[in-house]
Amino acid sequence: MNSSSDVLVIGGGAMGLATAIELTRQGAQVTILSRNFQEAALHAAAGMLAPQAEGLEPGPMLDLCLQSRDLYPEWTSQLTDLTGLETGYWPCGILAPTYADAPPRFTGDAEWCDRTTIHQYQSNLSPDIIGGWWFPQDAQVNNQRLAQVLLQAAQQLGVTLEEGVNVTGFETKNHQIQQVQTTIGPWQAQTYLLATGSWSQELLPIPVTPRKGQLFAVQAPRQTLNKVLFGPGTYIVPRHNGRIVVGATSEEVGFAAYNTPGGLQSLLATALRLYPPLADYPLEKCWWGFRPATPDEWPILGHSPYDNLILATGHYRNGILLTPITAHLITDLIMTGQADPCLANFSWQRFTPSSPATERLALAHS
Repeated sequence: MNSSSDVLVIGGGAMGLATAIELTRQGAQVTILSRNFQEAALHAAAGMLAPQAEGLEPGPMLDLCLQSRDLYPEWTSQLTDLTGLETGYWPCGILAPTYADAPPRFTGDAEWCDRTTIHQYQSNLSPDIIGGWWFPQDAQVNNQRLAQVLLQAAQQLGVTLEEGVNVTGFETKNHQIQQVQTTIGPWQAQTYLLATGSWSQELLPIPVTPRKGQLFAVQAPRQTLNKVLFGPGTYIVPRHNGRIVVGATSEEVGFAAYNTPGGLQSLLATALRLYPPLADYPLEKCWWGFRPATPDEWPILGHSPYDNLILATGHYRNGILLTPITAHLITDLIMTGQADPCLANFSWQRFTPSSPATERLALAHS
């Protein structure tokens, strides 16, 4: 029998690591069981922190994303102070160019740029661009660096990391998890945190499914792109070292773990139309990942059907963005037993047959 006396985190991606770090800082003993760190959606993202550029509707989801974006400067600074490693946080702003055949959507608090202004903001955009929105508060983080920083921070703080361990099921009694079964034997803890992303349905019947995203990267000879471009059908994310990340498809194809010519062709077509210089840069890498999607594209956070199991999954396109606020809210819930009122908006119960959210979803698809 293996035992982690306080919290057992199932899932070693962004949510699992960040929450384990916060819990440990507050005095909890934490163990993480991770099946495959390299499979985490954390590695597959482009690292945009874009609650405004994404065009999220006003409401609880936008509020949560804005709160998390505001945490990023201090949160990443603390991680760097702890580990000595940089996360690549860059408050570069995000530019959302618009074509004449793609009318601008409602964007809330943003600055509209006409044709002349947007081409001054970023040179070499497509001549088809007629204007666009400028979101100066949106930002980015280098998700590959962040992954390594979170891993290093957890190790330095004394989190027990068990890599290559697959959790196969729960043993329950009286609405409590008694222990979890794994490929290396049973584990027990006082509290359990489910943070397995796209694989959550393997352990609990909640509506989280994989949404595949394909991406590619090129290497520019110099820093020619200085802002994230969030265009119709694509986003283009420059790094400080000249690397440019382009994404991403959104495919309901299960766990199809490969790139496809069709997926990459669609990305290339939309990206080259937006920023033509990409055509001449060396192609560096292509990859894919699986976003954990829910029917309403909001995460599932907080209490579960079991009294001692907490949920942090289903973050879909905004997992990197929502990492610090998720870690904060879930840690407070575990350590104090008190749920922040905002968590009610992200409860798993919104998908039960009689919930208002389920009724809205049924009407929307009827």
